[in-house]
This record gives sequence, structure tokens and C-alpha cells, in this order.
Amino acid sequence: MKFFVAGIGTEVGKTVASAVIAEALQAYYWKPIQAGDLEDSDSIKVKRWTQNVVVLKERYCLFQPMSPHAAAKIDGIEIKKEDFQLPDVEGNLIVEGAGGLMVPINEHGFLMLDLVEYFDLPVILVSRNYLGSINHTLLSVEALKNRGISIAGILFNGEENKETERIILEYSGLKKIGRIPQADIIDKSFVIKQAGQLKQLLINS
Repeated sequence: MKFFVAGIGTEVGKTVASAVIAEALQAYYWKPIQAGDLEDSDSIKVKRWTQNVVVLKERYCLFQPMSPHAAAKIDGIEIKKEDFQLPDVEGNLIVEGAGGLMVPINEHGFLMLDLVEYFDLPVILVSRNYLGSINHTLLSVEALKNRGISIAGILFNGEENKETERIILEYSGLKKIGRIPQADIIDKSFVIKQAGQLKQLLINS
């Protein structure tokens, strides 16, 4: 099984979700673009939080914690779609995006959404409840559907809001993959516990 984990925006829990999904599937994990926080990158976090996941090296590690296009510009790099190739692995693979779907990767119209389309993997969309999250989630779904990109379902992260989730699922027509609860501390025991609960739901996706 191979999935692209995308978020409805920044700081919605894509990395925690990716770690849980990768652990549940005993998968390879790959983050093509890391922008900033290189001493404790998302790949480092996933490696620390999991025990049955192989973490692959990023294609680009950018120094500044900002939009990839801006971080790459500061680093004197122009990122192109042709620079990317899905890792050739035998087994399950989880690919984590950076930011939301409309985040620019370069200054010539190359968006995160274009990278998702290029990889041609089904998307697990991570949504988190906050004021405006219905709009952001449905816009993300619409963008994916307009490109003809397969959506495996929505994974909710954080505190539950039944009404928000109900309307998102009803309007999008998508299924709920599951939920990762709010946690004050994210560590290996938390990720492994959530992975065990999510495993069967993912297999049925």
C-alpha cells in the first residue's frame, strides 16, 4: 500500500499522522521536502516515534522554516518536478507533503498539489478541528478532485468535533479513515498505540 499524506494546512498534524500510518503498515516513510528545523526534522521525529518504519532520506532539506519556494530561493536552489522520483521500495510507502496543497514549491507554478498529482498516489487528507477547518478541508478535497486525484479518506487529528466531522464527510462524500486523539506528549508508545487502532481501517481503505 502506498499513500500520500496531505494536510488541509500547516500544523494540522501531518507528521504525527504519517508516523502512525507508517507504523500501522510497517512502511517506508519519505518526506520529499523538509523546510527548516533540520536538527529535529520530520524524518527524525518519525524515526524516534516508530519501531517498524524505515525512514528514507529527503530529496531536499532547506534551511529556513517557510514555504518551500522561499526557502529554496534563500538556499540558491530551484526545485523542479523532474527532480523527484518515488523511492523504489518493496513494501508499503508513506509520503508526507509539506504545508497545504496550494503551497508553492518554486516560483514557476509548481505547487504541492502538482507533486501529489505527479506521484499519482491515493491521498489521506489530515484535517484538524479549528474555526475555518470545514472550509479548508472542503477546499482541499475540491482541489484534489479537480485534478482527478484519488482520495482514500480523511484522517481527523486532535480534539473531536462531531458536527464539523459530520458535515465534512457529508459534503465531501469521503469516508473517515480514523482519528488520532489530542495528546500532550507525542512519543513512541503513543504512536504505536494509535497505529494498532488504525491498522485495520487502513487495510480496508
